[in-house]
Amino acid sequence: MNELPVMKPYIGGAWIESESRKFTTIYDPSTGKPIAQVPQCTAAEVEKAIAAAKAAYPAWKNTPVRSRANIMMKLRNLIERDKDELTRMVATENGKCWSEAAGDVAKALEMTELACSAPSLLMGESLMDTSKGYDTTLYREPIGVFAGIAPWNFPAMIPVGWMAPLAIVCGNTFVLKPASTTPMTCMKFAELYKEAGVPDGVFNIVPCSRTEAEILLTHPDVRGITFVGSTEVGLHVYSTAAAHGKRVQALCEAKNHALVLKDAPITRTAAGIMNSAFGCAGERCMALPAVVVEEEIADALVAELVRLCKEQKVGPAYDKTSNLGPVGSKSHQKFVLDWIEKGIEEGAQLVLDGRNVKVEGYEDGYYIGHTIFDHVTEDMTIGNREVFGPVLCIKRVKSFEEGLALMNRNPFANGSVIFTQNGYYAREFAKHTDGGMVGVNVGIPVPIGVFPFCGHKRSFFGDLHCHGKDAFRFYTESKCVTVRWFDEEEMKKENVDTWDGSAL
Repeated sequence: MNELPVMKPYIGGAWIESESRKFTTIYDPSTGKPIAQVPQCTAAEVEKAIAAAKAAYPAWKNTPVRSRANIMMKLRNLIERDKDELTRMVATENGKCWSEAAGDVAKALEMTELACSAPSLLMGESLMDTSKGYDTTLYREPIGVFAGIAPWNFPAMIPVGWMAPLAIVCGNTFVLKPASTTPMTCMKFAELYKEAGVPDGVFNIVPCSRTEAEILLTHPDVRGITFVGSTEVGLHVYSTAAAHGKRVQALCEAKNHALVLKDAPITRTAAGIMNSAFGCAGERCMALPAVVVEEEIADALVAELVRLCKEQKVGPAYDKTSNLGPVGSKSHQKFVLDWIEKGIEEGAQLVLDGRNVKVEGYEDGYYIGHTIFDHVTEDMTIGNREVFGPVLCIKRVKSFEEGLALMNRNPFANGSVIFTQNGYYAREFAKHTDGGMVGVNVGIPVPIGVFPFCGHKRSFFGDLHCHGKDAFRFYTESKCVTVRWFDEEEMKKENVDTWDGSAL
């Protein structure tokens, strides 16, 4: 273990030797073997990162937005150049299949491209003659130091896609706490940020435990927090940081549902469910782990799903022929397996069991095969709580109305989907579902970056989301400037030298 490479924090534009004596071992989920160690930074090191970001802020704030966007364009080109290396890194530390890891990197690239649009998206508003002779202009300005607390399931897309590039291009500086089990991709991105020309101190990385991360939530020099993770932790982040006067966006758990009506084509619908339910081993907040299906076609749909699952290959992440890779860690493997046991205890019908999957040559990897429960009812927690694994729950209903009501009773509302050929029901669904991101015959209705990633209910806490114009509003604040110009003759005529509001 002592021979493993040791990752370093990135503070003030330099890789520093941590003084911490606590380390987290990073494992390759495909093999179960250790590949690196990362220090759990001390409180002093977290504060040092905040201080570096604060020191870098004045100069970066005053850097013209076009110059900041040009750096993002250079960064975008570097990501494109190194995308294969980044893909391998995501696959190795997270366990995503190669195509999924490539998609993770592609989403980081997409959001960096969005950052390149900052000169347009940061434009304010103006109105002449708001009163006679008075003009008012609204500007959007950066705020200061932001901190990001990232999850382990998307090592590229979330920390260096949703978070850092948008905060930075707006003129803020950034301190990132990566997930302790998947920090390597972020650290590679730090090298690319430096190469692109991001000034020292603008982007900092401090892997640390939850104890040290509390500093980010309360430190007076941190002006805002962006978080992705569990609802329990998200509520704590939101309440603590907001109580200390910070802006907060907390993206949390989900239990996305699809409603399959009897007119939906079985083959195409099952294919859509497969990708959304089992892609990334179900470890994403926009997975589709619950399907509500009208009784008349339920047997046929379940049979088709089982058939498709049996055709897919379970294997290591970096084998490009694998369809389903391992879950992210040994502890998470146990978590998902415990949920499967819970589903059996609750009386759900296990029609496909993925508990005993073995991959030849990778026997120590963290594999769980495709798992399907049928006849899941509302009183079963397996169908209402986030399992975050390759486990699909089938719930049967008699009508559109019953299915929609069942879905809306769930406390989470990241996304929701309907499969149908009926335009009326599709429209009614879009109007009345609680889901923030809605798909009509689209299994994963994640919008492109110019639209918000808008979870609802206990899936999101905050006012502004992490994509599109919402993100640019979150990372800036408004300033309204009202001006009046007049000549001396006008002053004499009106006999005024100050504005007291009477002109309004």
